[in-house]
Amino acid sequence: MKLGMVGMGRMGANMTRRLLRGGHELVVSDLNADNVRQIASEGAIPSSSLDDFVGKLGKPRVAWLMVPAGGPTEQTVQALAQRMQPADVLIDGGNSYFKDDIRRSQQLKEKGIHYVDVGTSGGVWGLERGYCMMIGGPKEVVQQLDPIFKTLAPGRGDIARTPGREKMSGTAEDGYIYCGPSGAGHFVKMVHNGIEYGMMQAYAEGFDIFRNATSKGLPEEQRYDLNLADIAEVWRRGSVVSSWLLDLTAAALAENPTLSEYSGFVQDSGEGRWTIQAAMDEAVPVDVLSAALFTRFRSRQEHTFAEKVLSAMRQKFGGHVEPIASKKTA
Repeated sequence: MKLGMVGMGRMGANMTRRLLRGGHELVVSDLNADNVRQIASEGAIPSSSLDDFVGKLGKPRVAWLMVPAGGPTEQTVQALAQRMQPADVLIDGGNSYFKDDIRRSQQLKEKGIHYVDVGTSGGVWGLERGYCMMIGGPKEVVQQLDPIFKTLAPGRGDIARTPGREKMSGTAEDGYIYCGPSGAGHFVKMVHNGIEYGMMQAYAEGFDIFRNATSKGLPEEQRYDLNLADIAEVWRRGSVVSSWLLDLTAAALAENPTLSEYSGFVQDSGEGRWTIQAAMDEAVPVDVLSAALFTRFRSRQEHTFAEKVLSAMRQKFGGHVEPIASKKTA
C-alpha cells in the first residue's frame, strides 16, 4: 500500500523502514529536513511541507502520525484535516489520550475523514521485533488497512501457542488486534503502560532490596553481598518473573552493576496518570499502579516538605532523632 508517515523520530523512522522492507510505498514528512533526507536515502518519498506530503499521497489518502502526544499531535491532526478529503484516513499511532481520539474522530467524521487510533508498543526494538498494536476506529476502515498492520506486527514467530487459541479466530496471535470504536486502541494501550509502570516498579524495588542486603543495620550473619547481574540473568531462564523488561534490566546490570550513570530521576509520559484517572472513573482499586506512578513523582524531588513535617512530628511526639538536613536540602 501507499501511505504517508509524519514524524521521523526513532519510532516513526523505524516503522517507515519496516514498511519499506515489507514492500509498501512511503511518503514521509518531518520538521527536521535532515531526518527526511536520511529516510529518503533508504527508499522513502520525501516531502517538503504538509501540502507537498498530502499531494504525493494516492487517493484515498492514508496518513500515519508518529509525533509527540498533546499539542504536536493536535496541531498536526488539524493541519492535515484541512488538506484531506472525504474517504481519506488519518491514523494516530502515538500515545494520545483516548478521550481526545473520540473528539477528533467526531470532528473528522463531519468532513468525511476516517480517524483510526493505534496504541503502538515496541519502542526502539520494533524495527526487528515488530510492533504490538491495539487499534480503534471504524471496523471496516481498519480492515482495509490490514496489510499495513500485518507488516508492522511481529507475526506469530516462535512463541508457543496458548492452549485453546486454535479454536479462536482473529489477529491477536500475530501481534495486533481491533479493540473497538474510536479511542479503544489508545484506551487499551493506556492501561498497558500503566501495567508497565507497575511491573517496572516491582523489579526496581526487588533489586533495591538486594542492593541493600549488605546494610550495616542488619545482623552480620544476615548480610549478603549479592551479584545483581547474575540474579537478573538467572531469572531470565525458567523463572515465573521472566519478561522482556527483565531482559533489559539484565542487560543494564551486565553493562554496569552499580547503574552509576543513571540519576534515578524518572519521568512519566502521561499514560500512567490517565490509567489512574480511568480507574477512578470506574471505581476500580489500583494500589500497585498508583503507587508506581507516585514513586516516579517522588524520584524528581529532594526531601519534600511533607517528609519534613513527618520528621518533625516524630521528633515532637517521641523524641525520634532524624539526620540533620544539609544546607542544600534544608
